[in-house]
Amino acid sequence: QINFVACQLFALLAAFWFRIYLSPSHASSAVRHAFATLFGIYFAVFCFGWYSIHLFVLVMMNYGIMNMASIPNIHRYSFVVAMGYLTLCHISRIYIFHYGILTTDFSGPLMIITQKITTLACQLHDGIGRQAEELTAEQNRLAVKSRPSLLEYLSYLLNFMSIIAGPCSNYKDYIAFIEGRHVHMKLLEVNWKQKGYDRLPDPSPTGAVMYKLCITLVSLILFLTLTKNFPMAYIIDNEFLDKTPFLSRLGYLYVVTQAAKPKYYFAWTLADAVNNAAGYGFSGVDERGTFRWDLLSNLNIWNIETATSFKMYIENWNIQTAAWLKRVCYDRAPWYPTALTFILSALWHGIYPGYYFTFLTGILITLAARAIRNNCRHHFLSSVPLKIAYDVVTWAVTQLAVCYTVAPFVMLAVEPTIKFYKSVYFHMHILSILVLLLLPIRPQTHSVRRAQNQAMLNSIKSK
Repeated sequence: QINFVACQLFALLAAFWFRIYLSPSHASSAVRHAFATLFGIYFAVFCFGWYSIHLFVLVMMNYGIMNMASIPNIHRYSFVVAMGYLTLCHISRIYIFHYGILTTDFSGPLMIITQKITTLACQLHDGIGRQAEELTAEQNRLAVKSRPSLLEYLSYLLNFMSIIAGPCSNYKDYIAFIEGRHVHMKLLEVNWKQKGYDRLPDPSPTGAVMYKLCITLVSLILFLTLTKNFPMAYIIDNEFLDKTPFLSRLGYLYVVTQAAKPKYYFAWTLADAVNNAAGYGFSGVDERGTFRWDLLSNLNIWNIETATSFKMYIENWNIQTAAWLKRVCYDRAPWYPTALTFILSALWHGIYPGYYFTFLTGILITLAARAIRNNCRHHFLSSVPLKIAYDVVTWAVTQLAVCYTVAPFVMLAVEPTIKFYKSVYFHMHILSILVLLLLPIRPQTHSVRRAQNQAMLNSIKSK
């Protein structure tokens, strides 16, 4: 943890230096690629020692696949090799290290690299191996038309801004950033002459970085004060279960789940700040004319804490991983996209049994929540009081459903997970099943989704 924080703080300083002294106006793309790659490799070796060899082995294996595999199969081979190697490393954590988190745990960076490898492979397949009319609007925008060079490939996967904690970004966005086109592309989407500008503005990320560093500081304080004082393990303590009523146990479950969040808020927000400090992450201008630096943001804390649906919560938590799952699985799955996406998410996270309890429960609750929303929500939109009451109830249910779902993710093993679910009478599982029996919904088929995507693409082309 000390190495992680030290590397990220050093990366923050290096990012400021990179943006000022190695900006596209001062250095070539090759120099920027080389610097980002060499510093990334150094950080990996510093943090993980000889374990970092796993990162470099996976990167070079998939570089060979990218150059030798046929385009129709490049995404399949890359996916199998990257996920297979990651899974073998996850297995070693259970059977060799006995459920322990390694002192030098390289699995986090390996997970990010796996995302990037599969993202690039799919986008390369879209750009070379498929026709434009077969793609969604987003797939068309992100499609890669040619194989990257070795330097571009290494820079994308191993750059110092994201090698430690991510996030995963799209290859075209990263290359545009290195070449100095990243901000310009986003600004061209706005008519600046109507806003009184005679030339494109030059947005600075400093304000966004300072704001995010404040969030990381608050998150660190909360982690040091709350997380260790409210351990998740206490919810299955025998004395706690014997003396605490059911509703009080649910309330405490919410408290310990809240206490577990600050470490994620800290790591993801700091990683976002590092990228912004380097000048990467500009996403455009909002309706009020404010410059936005959230292209790579992994969470929206306000939307998480005020989520009134399971879907809204998931969409604002680990945003870049959700986007990766959508692009490599949900949009490409021939059937049962929701179930396959949850299963891939569990496999990507690891093979701890608790992960699978969480994601399988998540499938059930997601489908039940969708059924309730589709069948009931419109009845509460006729008046403001009804809408407020609906939002309050759905907020409370959503927050408790998330707590119920993620508890096994923290507990990891089978025995404490079963003990926890027994202590709360499997109530969310039972309620979800009853909802699905009473309010069944038909899953959206692949053909329907493709037709909708094609209609969207045709609309964009016509504009």
